[in-house]
Amino acid sequence: PPRSTLFPYTTLFRSASTALAQAPTVDSVVDHLTQALGGKQAWDNTHYIRFNFLGRRTHWWDKWTGRHRLEGQTKEGQHYVVVENVNTKEGTAWLDGKKVEGDKAKEMVDNAYAAWVNDTYWLLEPYKLRDPGVNLSYAGEQALDGKTYDKLAVSFGKVGLTPGDRYWVYVNRDTGLVDRWEYILQDMPKDGPATAWKWEGWQKYGNVMLAPHRVQVGADRKLELTDIAVFDQLPDSVFTSPEPVK
Repeated sequence: PPRSTLFPYTTLFRSASTALAQAPTVDSVVDHLTQALGGKQAWDNTHYIRFNFLGRRTHWWDKWTGRHRLEGQTKEGQHYVVVENVNTKEGTAWLDGKKVEGDKAKEMVDNAYAAWVNDTYWLLEPYKLRDPGVNLSYAGEQALDGKTYDKLAVSFGKVGLTPGDRYWVYVNRDTGLVDRWEYILQDMPKDGPATAWKWEGWQKYGNVMLAPHRVQVGADRKLELTDIAVFDQLPDSVFTSPEPVK
């Protein structure tokens, strides 16, 4: 999954009741979703986010400046830390506390950026529907498991690492939250079938809503996003030093 910067948007939010009393449109569905997530102001005011992806790697992200720290273990069991800025794609890497230089350092910084792009999309995609380069269309109403969904089709311009990816996002008409997404990635057959995952466990972190659990439809697979936290303040050392975060 692809994109980087998160949406600025200026559309005035309609109330959910007003939005859904009319025929659904892209704007009304995204407005409903945005309100259910906590509102645009709450998202804009969210400064730092931390989470772990699949138990493999932990991200700390300064959403306001683009500073990013990635930490985990290599396949060889070495502890790595990368600090970078996702806007400039420049940074520094350490293995077992020793600074890495040259091509290896560049590779680690590039990989940290790619991990940020992928992993934050799994966590934050509902917040990214108004990103620059995102193409949205209303794909109709759909009933699933006794619930009514407004379905959004998502494609991309020349942005991100995998612009050929396509997604379908299911917004629960009652709750306004995303219960499911489906995707056909650019390296998959264009005519599908799409891969579907349920989004479960929506809860509030700080002043915004996030869902930590993904369950693949039709398969016995789960994807867990753990150690999720939202902070108003973090020490600068998180983004400058390989020392453990305290």
